[in-house]
Amino acid sequence: MVLTVAPMPKATSQIPFLPLIQTPNNQSNDSDNKIVSGWIYLDGRQLFQIAATKTNFPERSQDIQQNLDQITENYLRSPTKEAKVETRKLNGLPVIYVNNRYLMTITYEDAQLRKEDPFISANQITDKLQDYLKQARQERQTQFLINQGKIAAGIGLVMIATSWGVYIWQRRSRNNLSKPTHQAQQTAQPITTQLNQQQHRHLVEVKKRLYQLTQAGIWGSGSFIILGLFPYTRPFQVAMLTAAQIPVRLAVVALGTYVAIRLSYALIDRFTTTLISSGALLSSETSERLQLRVSTFSGVTKSIVTIVWVGVGILLALVSLGIDIVPLLAGASLVGVAVSLASQNLIKDAINGFLIIIEDQYALGDVIAVGDVGGLVENLNLRMTQLRDSEGRLITIPNSEIKIVANLSSRWARADLTIPIAYEADVDHALQLIGSVAIEMDQDPKWQHQILETPQVLGIDNFGDRGLIIRVWIKTQPLKQWDVAREYRRRLKITLDKAGISIPVPQQAIWVNDVQLLNNHTNGKEDS
Repeated sequence: MVLTVAPMPKATSQIPFLPLIQTPNNQSNDSDNKIVSGWIYLDGRQLFQIAATKTNFPERSQDIQQNLDQITENYLRSPTKEAKVETRKLNGLPVIYVNNRYLMTITYEDAQLRKEDPFISANQITDKLQDYLKQARQERQTQFLINQGKIAAGIGLVMIATSWGVYIWQRRSRNNLSKPTHQAQQTAQPITTQLNQQQHRHLVEVKKRLYQLTQAGIWGSGSFIILGLFPYTRPFQVAMLTAAQIPVRLAVVALGTYVAIRLSYALIDRFTTTLISSGALLSSETSERLQLRVSTFSGVTKSIVTIVWVGVGILLALVSLGIDIVPLLAGASLVGVAVSLASQNLIKDAINGFLIIIEDQYALGDVIAVGDVGGLVENLNLRMTQLRDSEGRLITIPNSEIKIVANLSSRWARADLTIPIAYEADVDHALQLIGSVAIEMDQDPKWQHQILETPQVLGIDNFGDRGLIIRVWIKTQPLKQWDVAREYRRRLKITLDKAGISIPVPQQAIWVNDVQLLNNHTNGKEDS
């Protein structure tokens, strides 16, 4: 047996389609060979652009900038007022010297950036460098610095005056915004008053942030201009732009998103207030219910608007950072599918919450009963419902768990009263008193708005252990049935007491059917 050992090609060569795929190394090489460009600065001013591969650019840019800084420092220290800038030829490329000191070599990448011949580009850079060096010497003269100082002082005074004017305007605007709101509260309904207050707070918050942004813009732009007046501080301009570019972008996006959310809240409250106050919606029978529904829609809409604006803000922040969001949006759909599979209960909550709101099963301010719990609806969104029961406990129920709900305050309510009357009382007189008390209460200006229809005395409903049970129905506004029932019972007790009709206590009669006991009892009477 002969064992032959021979070199084998790489494993990838055995698969025909693998060479067609661009390997990571090739991608990295293409990225490193990409031509990038940047500026060279003199006293914080953009002088000219250079170009190089992405790998070589940082080193080349740093070398040229250091050479220029050293040449400028030597030139400004020397008594010679004129700078000698010349172009020499080396290996077929123009080389720039300043006062016999090497600055840079104009490469083909630099010329391609300007779409010109390298020597033409060198001449343009030479002329611009000559002028900038001369200007740099002039800007360091004492008289020039004094004049620039006067301009800086003037700019500072303008900044102070403008900032003070904006502050005064802010205070006046705050006072003017509070006056109409206070006047409107005197005539508005309770729910519209609350919405007006919310709208007022959102508008105040929006104006406050805009004023803060204005103040920051005044002082920031003024300081930036002052730094650019002097050759010694002008490089700080470039440093500020470079260092604060990303934070400023993110801050602007965050502030813009916050202001947009607050402004959307104010517009929603404004629209809601107008909708409630319109005569088309406010009828005597449906006004309360419509107000509750509109208030609920307002809260849910604010939640949706917040999510939308936060999403838009995140996308804008990514764009401001230079991140391509198209692949992210494409991947977001896959992530959404995965999240939807992992959070099916949340989806059920959202769907059921949406149906609850659309079908008007209940709204904010309703009193409902869900299973063994019940109370006042304090919070309602697409995910959950929060109730406050009679003992003050806050009960949170996921919307997907709400199958059967009893709404005790939808559109109208009813006080269902059972009144016991003694068997020996005059029934007709008692019925007449019960009805008259209900009619008097219905005609009372304090209660006639809460009672929707004439109370109904249904008559004797049952023969109970306490006496005759008389039933009374009083149709009321939502959530007013308990107040009306308490007042009616108080008035009826006073009226029955005056008429001498008592409200009986539970009675029980005992019948004895024992023959021996009866005989003994009879014999005892005969012997006596």
